[in-house]
Amino acid sequence: MSNPFYKERKLLYLYLSLFIIPAGAHFSLLFFASGFPLPDAIKDSLVSNLLLMIIGINLWYSTTNIAFEKSNTVTAIINHLAAALIFSVLWVGSSLLILNLLAQNDHKYLMSEYFWRAFAGIFYYALLTAVNYVIIYYQKSREKEIAEIELSKMVREAELRSLKYQINPHFIFNCLNSISSLTLNEPDKARDMTIKLAEFFRLTLSVNKNAFITLAEELKSIRLYLSIEKVRFGDKFIYTENLSEDCGKLKIPSMILQPLFENAIKYGVYESLTSVGIKFSCRRLSGYSELIISNDYDPVAVTKKGEGIGLNNVKSRLKLSYYNDNLLKIEKSVNEYKVKILIPHEIKI
Repeated sequence: MSNPFYKERKLLYLYLSLFIIPAGAHFSLLFFASGFPLPDAIKDSLVSNLLLMIIGINLWYSTTNIAFEKSNTVTAIINHLAAALIFSVLWVGSSLLILNLLAQNDHKYLMSEYFWRAFAGIFYYALLTAVNYVIIYYQKSREKEIAEIELSKMVREAELRSLKYQINPHFIFNCLNSISSLTLNEPDKARDMTIKLAEFFRLTLSVNKNAFITLAEELKSIRLYLSIEKVRFGDKFIYTENLSEDCGKLKIPSMILQPLFENAIKYGVYESLTSVGIKFSCRRLSGYSELIISNDYDPVAVTKKGEGIGLNNVKSRLKLSYYNDNLLKIEKSVNEYKVKILIPHEIKI
């Protein structure tokens, strides 16, 4: 694990600035309590604390090598005591050696001063090591948190891919059956439907590569899908759009509208004996955009009960994409079925 004090400049500046406190305490103790001359007190404080900063910043390596996770508690404590003694002797010895070389008066450091400096060295070792442990545990906690977020993101993306790639098999089977029937009586229509079906799958496979696409791109594949259904049903349904300004640039989950239009065809057009209106509208509101897919239906007709896979698919994808469980709303009147989707303009991460 690299030394964060060398890696992060802000942390290094914070580390260096914190030594103002022990340097000030050191000076006050020498000048006011011990009666050192002012020049000697300043010189002693500067030399001692500069060396403390230089040696102390490298205690990171001893802290990481004497981690409690790597050995039992007793062994780690013994190793730290030995390291504290080495640190104290190195700090006191080097600082006093330099101070004696720089001495311009007759002041000599007594043995008692060596002892209290040695104890101060052990205290500083314990303090700096404790700070290092706090940083280590914080980094590990942060790395664990990031790993959990990444794992959650991977699971979420896998779920989204799984939902997105669920193409309604009934649509495929019905298209193939229609093409088979048309080849006998209306080969031109069969050829037209085959070309459009191939183009539809080419387009949907290309947009499936992206998690989000513009509404304009989504509607391009929807219109192609509806043109395929037009070959099958002719004038049995009429499709209209009503988009407010800038709706085409709206980013939405790719293929999110497809199951809703399939439902409109399945439960509106299939069951009706008259022409059915399928409408799509979009309007931008404060904080979100509202997409509405509505279709007429015959309240008298016997409706085939579905499994609700399409709606559940859309609801799940919206929840996974926007972390909101209330973005899909259904309204049903006497002869109209309406599905509303709310697309937030800002995605919560």
